[in-house]
Amino acid sequence: MLLIIGTIRLPPDKLGEARSAMERMVRASRAEPGCLEYSYAQDVFDAGLIRVTEVWSDRAALDVHFRAPHLADWRASWPALGIGERNLVLYEAGEPKPT
Repeated sequence: MLLIIGTIRLPPDKLGEARSAMERMVRASRAEPGCLEYSYAQDVFDAGLIRVTEVWSDRAALDVHFRAPHLADWRASWPALGIGERNLVLYEAGEPKPT
């Protein structure tokens, strides 16, 4: 299992405009085979900080995701949305265990 955890930053005044682009990205990604979780969440203390959480079944599924048209569309929207800072980290994980 692969986890991608991190943040992207955009100007807070662009959040309304970004919401529809983020929704398209999240919905399309969640529909991909091998996507176990995909979410964006606005930080409650920092309006322009979006927290990203992705969980993928394996590298093959993630590689397909990286070539997906909706990912290219999302990245193409970044300049207009003012998204410049991106900090995402890939982790390999074992099987989940209840805590």
